[in-house]
Amino acid sequence: MKTKQQKEEQIKDGSDVLKKSATVVIADFTGLGVNDMNTFRKSLKAIGASMSVMKKRLLKIMLEKEGVSFDRNQFKGQTGVIFSPKDAVESSGLVYAFSKNHEDTFDILGGYEVLEKRFLLGDEIVALGRLPSRDVLLTQLVGMLASPIRSFLYVLNEKAKQTQ
Repeated sequence: MKTKQQKEEQIKDGSDVLKKSATVVIADFTGLGVNDMNTFRKSLKAIGASMSVMKKRLLKIMLEKEGVSFDRNQFKGQTGVIFSPKDAVESSGLVYAFSKNHEDTFDILGGYEVLEKRFLLGDEIVALGRLPSRDVLLTQLVGMLASPIRSFLYVLNEKAKQTQ
């Protein structure tokens, strides 16, 4: 059991990391193996994110210091808090991809967009996680914009062949 000083230190450290984060994702990892947890932490480190195991009461105190209302009773199980400097879509995508492979032991509970000061439900994080990456969306947009132009050029080319 942690002493009061250790708990205060964890709240202070969490607040410092929260200030540097753009997104926070809260997950239940009850039953997840150590190897899987280490693999997940390595994948988080690749995007500059980190994960902390935090009691819900301490998480509530930390978030309330930042002006976020948090109901800890809505979550059950062990709470893993993922702090990410990336936007909600990219962070959620990584967490969602991991949760798909570990459906029985890893559950996304919710999240928080720090810059917008908005709490997200678990379903919203999952929906954001299902979105393609920004690069894929931009590629799809360029394809949609180029398609009519390509078709028009094809028609002009065929007309030019007929007039010759």
